[in-house]
Amino acid sequence: MSSEFKLNCAGKILDLSKPRVMGVLNVTPDSFYEGSRCPDDWLNVAEQMIKDGVDILDIGGESTRPGAAGAPTQEEELERVLPVIEGLASRFNVIISIDTSSPLVIREAVKAGAGIINDVRALHREGALEAAADTNVPVILMHSLINQPEPGFVPVYGDVVEEVSQYLMDCVERCENAGIVRERLILDPGFGGGMFGKTPVYDLEMLKGFRRFHELGLPVFAGMSRKSFIGSTLDRDTEDRLPGSLAAAMLAAQAGAHIIRVHDVRETVDVLRFLQAVDEA
Repeated sequence: MSSEFKLNCAGKILDLSKPRVMGVLNVTPDSFYEGSRCPDDWLNVAEQMIKDGVDILDIGGESTRPGAAGAPTQEEELERVLPVIEGLASRFNVIISIDTSSPLVIREAVKAGAGIINDVRALHREGALEAAADTNVPVILMHSLINQPEPGFVPVYGDVVEEVSQYLMDCVERCENAGIVRERLILDPGFGGGMFGKTPVYDLEMLKGFRRFHELGLPVFAGMSRKSFIGSTLDRDTEDRLPGSLAAAMLAAQAGAHIIRVHDVRETVDVLRFLQAVDEA
């Protein structure tokens, strides 16, 4: 595991020598966690996250939750996210991530000030790879099934960490062949069900074996906040999953996660500050 990663995010340097917190800011009406939906109040929500110590704001205009309605058109998605990115970029000195798989949104979001591309489909949507290659910002590549599976689908892995790692390395090779240098890439194992393709047991196995993802030699991302495997493990509904989410964030940080994506910024920042204090004691 390297602690020397530094990413140039549209002119803002993201130093990954310690875990960084990415806050979820969804401008969608149907994200799985109601607390992250802010299509109208995004400015106040973003400002509070910044006060709470967020390092990256992740702006999403498409819900990828299990059972989500059909994806919006690129134009609809762009109408949701572009005013937010422009507004944040003009007001705050914070790194902005665009959570999208759409080539049009990738291009226009980066032009508007986004400094990271966060793609749950790992640039597999037609035109996305070329769009990302034409930018000069880091890209988060997630392991997923690309599309929502049919109801009742149950994924099967022999060694989930090994198979996810191989998928991600294939994605890295594909990016390099398209002209995206390794220094721009971040790997996300893709915790969660639905299109992310994991059962709760596999999610727990990935968290337990998280350190193995560092063998790939690139920064590793963890997005577990309030997800279904926390709920099923603790028998808690989405709104009651904060303690489990904080435990997952702590475990990921101890295993060397470079970026942790969360709904609850203040609480997660406190957890990571406490962990750092113990490490430095």
